[in-house]
Amino acid sequence: MILEHAILDVKPGLAAEFEAAMTEALPLISASPGFGGIEVRRCVESPDRYVLLVKWESVEAHDPGFRGSDRYPRWKELLHRFYDPFPTVEHYGEPVATA
Repeated sequence: MILEHAILDVKPGLAAEFEAAMTEALPLISASPGFGGIEVRRCVESPDRYVLLVKWESVEAHDPGFRGSDRYPRWKELLHRFYDPFPTVEHYGEPVATA
């Protein structure tokens, strides 16, 4: 399993609109082959910041999989306008430590 990670800094004053757009966007990503789950959490200390965590079977399931799909343009349309700066997306492999 691969874990996609991104810090999403939402433009001030748009958090509620972003959360509604994310809810609308969830079916777009969850319909992707190799998708394993998603979590979006709001930061306690910085309420305009979110963490995005997506589980994938492989990096390729995400990119080119989802990013190359016919659903991705709608994902971008719904969500990309909220970010400043645009997030860096990284992928993480198997855990090296757990408790």
